[in-house]
Amino acid sequence: MECKSLRESGGKIREFDVAYFAASCDTPETNRQFAESLGADYPILSDPDHKTAEAYGVLMPEHGLARRWTFYVGVDGKILAIDTQVKPATAAEDIATRLAELGAARKAP
Repeated sequence: MECKSLRESGGKIREFDVAYFAASCDTPETNRQFAESLGADYPILSDPDHKTAEAYGVLMPEHGLARRWTFYVGVDGKILAIDTQVKPATAAEDIATRLAELGAARKAP
C-alpha cells in the first residue's frame, strides 16, 4: 500500500525540490521485480546486508526486515525529522505535508 501511494500520489512529493526513494532489506533483483510489478516511478534501494537499516535503527533482526519509517534528510545530510507512524495508504500525501511543514523548497513552475 505504501509503494502504491508513492506511485499514485508521488506528484505531490515531486512538487518539492527533493529526492525520494524507498529502501528494503531485499536483494536488488527482488526489489527490481517488485518495483516492476508495481510500476514504481521512484528508486527502491537494496540493503541485503542490513548495514544501513542497522545504522538508522530500523532493523528488526528477528524478522530481517526494516521498520516502515520515513526519514527527512536536509541538503546538509542532517536528519530533520523521522516519521515512525507511517500510514501506508496515505504515505505520499503525508510526506508532502511534512515537506511543506519543514519548509522544503518547491520546484520552480
